[in-house]
Amino acid sequence: MMRFKHYINCIDAHTGGEPLRIITSGLPPIEGDTILEKREYMLKYYDGLRKMMMLEPRGHSGMYGCIIVPAVTEDGDFGVLFTHNEGLSSMCGHGIIAVTKVAIETGMIPAENGIKIVKIDSPAGRITAYADIKDGEVEKVRFQNVPCFVYEENVKVSIDGIGEVTGEVVYCGAFYVYLDVNEVGLKVNPENAEELVRIGMEIKNKVAASMEFNHPTSGVNWLYGTIFYKPLKREDNKLHTKNICIFAEGQIDRSPTGTGTGGRVALHYSKGEMKKGDILINNSVIDTTMEAKIIEDTKVGEYDAVITEVSGTAYIAGFNQLVLDPKDPLPEGFRISGS
Repeated sequence: MMRFKHYINCIDAHTGGEPLRIITSGLPPIEGDTILEKREYMLKYYDGLRKMMMLEPRGHSGMYGCIIVPAVTEDGDFGVLFTHNEGLSSMCGHGIIAVTKVAIETGMIPAENGIKIVKIDSPAGRITAYADIKDGEVEKVRFQNVPCFVYEENVKVSIDGIGEVTGEVVYCGAFYVYLDVNEVGLKVNPENAEELVRIGMEIKNKVAASMEFNHPTSGVNWLYGTIFYKPLKREDNKLHTKNICIFAEGQIDRSPTGTGTGGRVALHYSKGEMKKGDILINNSVIDTTMEAKIIEDTKVGEYDAVITEVSGTAYIAGFNQLVLDPKDPLPEGFRISGS
């Protein structure tokens, strides 16, 4: 007779190669009146379960997850908590794309052919996703993010073996520091991934130690990662580029990063390099693609911001049950450093 301490049901998917392990049942109740409160409750009381679901031997160093929780707004369809190798994030664009597809294609949310609007409560705030459905299949998902804005320009930090580099901090549901990859003398490709992780984490840690992060309204107050980007190449109204996102504890996003792509729009718009009507075509380190554009201008406190729309495609990769044998000597899993 099999006896397990935990029995957790998951649907595994990916967006542009970046995994999303969607937790559909098996966790204890997660308390809180807001998604941020639920995030804090999960971290305080169930972080061991987060580690079990994300880390080896059930996951891996690059695993990413999404816990579906009840909506905290009257008109929300559901809420989400996004997990990774270090903890819980505030927003995840590739996750919004994948969980929207999964929720529709598995019948969690009824939908017909055409465009289905899905309202998702995230720790960063309301995310509105638009699923393009044909013959019962979600062909593409577009989402409008929380307002994105440049938080701090000309952020300078000294990097071992390189010297001083300059970037910008942008908020796009999470705070990232963005740098032209030429600042560190490398190209965005898999061969440079480990070195970009090393440099990216040094930049993240030094910037986090040198300034405060306080979103005017959302409560998000931490730096999430570093994004190295290739300069834009314009072809009519299409802006081609590429980036790599280093986040959490040295984790690499295999996708172009949904939130980060929205942040790229805000960054290049503020620099005068992108205008309304342009389409940003953003490739990942493995050359998968997302597209993004400006919907409208807005304000967040004193900051000039934009509402962005980011689009991509996800795929269901498997259906999974995670269990914990009470005799398992590694109930919280483990992580061996590496991308």
